[in-house]
Amino acid sequence: MELQKNDHSLRPEFRYPVRKIIVAIAVSGCALGAHIFGIVPVAEAASLVISPETTYRKCFGGDRFACVVDGDTLWIEGAKIRIADIDAPEISEPKCATELALGNRATDRLIELVNQGTFELRAWPGRDEDRYGRKLRVLIRDGRSLGDILVSEGLARTWTGRRQPWC
Repeated sequence: MELQKNDHSLRPEFRYPVRKIIVAIAVSGCALGAHIFGIVPVAEAASLVISPETTYRKCFGGDRFACVVDGDTLWIEGAKIRIADIDAPEISEPKCATELALGNRATDRLIELVNQGTFELRAWPGRDEDRYGRKLRVLIRDGRSLGDILVSEGLARTWTGRRQPWC
């Protein structure tokens, strides 16, 4: 039995298209996997417009699709968002009655602000999430941060990288 010498698989013009096809399949598979598992680079998640179709209320019970937790945290379309450019007083574990009262006012005002119309959700430069897994975002309407509005009304502070006491 004689081996045939016409095996084209070893010739370069037949090998390279196969490599290109394999690379294309691998890249497509990675992209599909990233889409399925929600892995999106920060640059691609840079901006998202939220329209006023949803009414935001204070979070209660298991409802975590579109609600406000406190003055700097809310759920948007099932994702927990930390407003990255501010720090608002706590309402879940306040250190004093003053913090609780101010935290409740900040929460109510944030509910008003997000329900006033379309706003943009922008990624925080350099970090996509905080240590608690919340998405770090800035809420913008008409070129102004909703967080800045809370700061200007005395209901929050500009985020400096660490928390300051409210009491």
